[in-house]
Amino acid sequence: MVEKNLTHLTKGGVHMVEVGSKPVVKRSAVAKGTINLQENTTSLIQKEKIKKGNVLTTAQIAAIQAVKSTSQIIPLCHPLAITGIEVNLEVTTNSITAEVEVRTEGKTGVEMEAITGVSVALLTIWDMVKSIEKDADGQYLHTKITDIQVVKKEKLPE
Repeated sequence: MVEKNLTHLTKGGVHMVEVGSKPVVKRSAVAKGTINLQENTTSLIQKEKIKKGNVLTTAQIAAIQAVKSTSQIIPLCHPLAITGIEVNLEVTTNSITAEVEVRTEGKTGVEMEAITGVSVALLTIWDMVKSIEKDADGQYLHTKITDIQVVKKEKLPE
């Protein structure tokens, strides 16, 4: 059995990893994920006919807010000075894919911020369309969030 070094776990509980001696570096991360929806739902979203309002704009705002709040949501995540956030939503017949890019100049990466932004964008879409996605029994037979992943993480040249 291979013993793993758990950097956050100590005999006294957990701790935030010390990054004070690391250099400040320009960093970026891109994450994406998809929500599967019924064709009628994506059509209504594109026509801006959802009762709660503009789904795509609201999801973009939610993603940005989530990125900025990541260290308050994920217990051992360092608060970072975010220098840029891009949120793109691609609507197809039966799905919406969210892609979030986050940039910073800091001592640790921004992949958790990017993946949190994607997750909250997709959850926001679900919340805004749940009344038309559920069936007569109140079940979500077609609605599914899938494939949330970090697709790119890098340190950028100065």
